[in-house]
Amino acid sequence: MKVLLFRLLSILAIISSVSGKTECRLSSLPPWSHKVIAGGCSRAFAQAVLYPVDALRTLAQTRDGRTLADVGAGALVKGCGQTSSFALFTGAFQFGIFGLVQPKYGPLIASACGAAGSCLVSVPQEVLKQRLVTGVYKNFREAVQKIYSNEGVLGFYSAWKPTVSRNVPFVIATFSSRELLQRKILEIKERNEEKKGQLKLSPGDNLLIGISSALVAGLATQPIDVIKTRMMTQAASSAAPYKSAFDCASSVIRTEGWRKLYSGFGQRAVYMGGLWGITFCLEPALTSYLKRERGTQ
Repeated sequence: MKVLLFRLLSILAIISSVSGKTECRLSSLPPWSHKVIAGGCSRAFAQAVLYPVDALRTLAQTRDGRTLADVGAGALVKGCGQTSSFALFTGAFQFGIFGLVQPKYGPLIASACGAAGSCLVSVPQEVLKQRLVTGVYKNFREAVQKIYSNEGVLGFYSAWKPTVSRNVPFVIATFSSRELLQRKILEIKERNEEKKGQLKLSPGDNLLIGISSALVAGLATQPIDVIKTRMMTQAASSAAPYKSAFDCASSVIRTEGWRKLYSGFGQRAVYMGGLWGITFCLEPALTSYLKRERGTQ
């Protein structure tokens, strides 16, 4: 957590500096960078706050049914600062790419591109986080060293196929739902207010939009999320490893029943609803702040 806070404060210190000797001034930053900075900081903060909830979701989806009693309460925050700092780049990719592509190609294509691009960072983050939570490794340094020495660089991208298969439709559904809900809420407000075209969404509106969008997307992608978790954490199980994502899915259905594909949905709903609620609430506020500061310089 201290690592994450240090990085966030360092970024904000650079951004907010208006000294004549400062090289990185807001006035010198291109407009598209506002989305990159705001999206990265918002996502990192939200992910750090909700890390323990995601840890519980990971445990609920493991193959051998691990519980908090098995791994200890410390697992809820193990690797939190290091892995959550990855979210700075995950959010930066998602919102930056979305902001660049959306005006020309629309939210559907823009969200797909943002999701695919962010997987370069989010897949290694998920691998490290889930193996730390399930007790495969004792700490972040050991996880990085052993994954690299035993599996190489590709080890950080294990189960990348189900992860991408989950992330792309999830982000498409989340961002597309966001655009739709934003328009609908503004339309309702305009019918009840006189200042048409001048109304803005409140932080509460954006929070509700984020939670609603994430719940819809989470329900649709939950089975893929379970398969992804099983494949990333199978090193913690003594059972024979799955050969592929398809083998994992068919094995779960055959031996545990289809309902197991929705294990951990309650924890994931709380995590994803909170994650995207906070992110969608903070990102517009930070973007507006950066634009105002850039305009005053």
